[in-house]
Amino acid sequence: MKFETFELERYMSAWENVVDYNLSESGVHPLSLNDILTAEELDELSEMELLYCQANGTETLRSAICGLYPHATPDNILVTNGSAEANFLTIMTLLEPGDELIYMMPNYLQIWGFGRSLGVDVKPIRLKDDHNWQIDVDELASLITPKTKMISVCNPNNPTGAVMDSDIMMRVRELAREHDLWLHSDEVYRGVELSGEESPSFYAGDEMDIVVAGLSKAYRLPGLRLGWIVGNPDFVWKAWSLHDYTTISIGTLSDWVASRILQPQRRTALLSDVHEFLRTNLKILQGWVDDQDGLFSFTPPQAAAIAFLHCHLDGGSVELIERIRDEQSVLVMPGKWFGMENYIRVGYGTPPDYLKAGLERMAQTLSGLRIEAAA
Repeated sequence: MKFETFELERYMSAWENVVDYNLSESGVHPLSLNDILTAEELDELSEMELLYCQANGTETLRSAICGLYPHATPDNILVTNGSAEANFLTIMTLLEPGDELIYMMPNYLQIWGFGRSLGVDVKPIRLKDDHNWQIDVDELASLITPKTKMISVCNPNNPTGAVMDSDIMMRVRELAREHDLWLHSDEVYRGVELSGEESPSFYAGDEMDIVVAGLSKAYRLPGLRLGWIVGNPDFVWKAWSLHDYTTISIGTLSDWVASRILQPQRRTALLSDVHEFLRTNLKILQGWVDDQDGLFSFTPPQAAAIAFLHCHLDGGSVELIERIRDEQSVLVMPGKWFGMENYIRVGYGTPPDYLKAGLERMAQTLSGLRIEAAA
């Protein structure tokens, strides 16, 4: 098996620790242990023996996670090393070469690349900017064939920050049930809706519901590398069998910390701190876009710390972000690597002064492009 190059991750790995301003991240600015644990908990953490963690996640952690999903029990949960491993295990467990997967785009293209490398026929269902980045359910229905095995969505969506309308969500679920399809939903951004109202999960306790999530984005704790899968116990057992071949277990410290911050009252407090921060930063980004003389437009995100800007410029998105990187030492992501050209993704979850400084540098390159175009 030959894997396609995951262009976005290769690029970020090469450059995110080199540039002066990294506006490529899709999560909110990370927290420290001092931000989330009490002094007593920090002392307890420092005394812990670094044993192997329970391979599928401790009972305490799985109980905390299943509290986020109606009808779930600890047997419905597999804890993984980030949501990336959760996605990997899901596709490896359920799909075979020749199967069809209908995949929401634009999107984080991990499943796109991995599925195609596995020999899966990955068929895009494309969201449209002028429809507020919502799925066309009639188009979705037309893509389903006897070979289709799964529908995969990302809600809230990366890179657009869109939240699926409730009536569309219901129709997607109905289509999956009608055709006996696995319904996979990446919900790693759930919990940081700018309205403050958490969007519903796709997990409804049905046998073919699968949800993947984790602590990297909404919870601001990417360094814990903690994710999870929610699904029926038989699927979870099979995915766990593959987990034995990958990372075996998560880190003991990560499990311990997550078990505490996912308790209901603490989780609510952790997420509630984010909403006003994101609304403030989105105003900064909107003001910057307004000052760019029509070079960009965008549908404001409803969730997450990312905005997908439509570029009204000649040339490709990769060429644009590379020029910004080389001239201004600022990193943003090209739409091409999310499956849609003529867009760039800007992360606005950094501290406000950092965001402003990075955007000001980007504006210098854009000013040069305007001068060149006029000439």
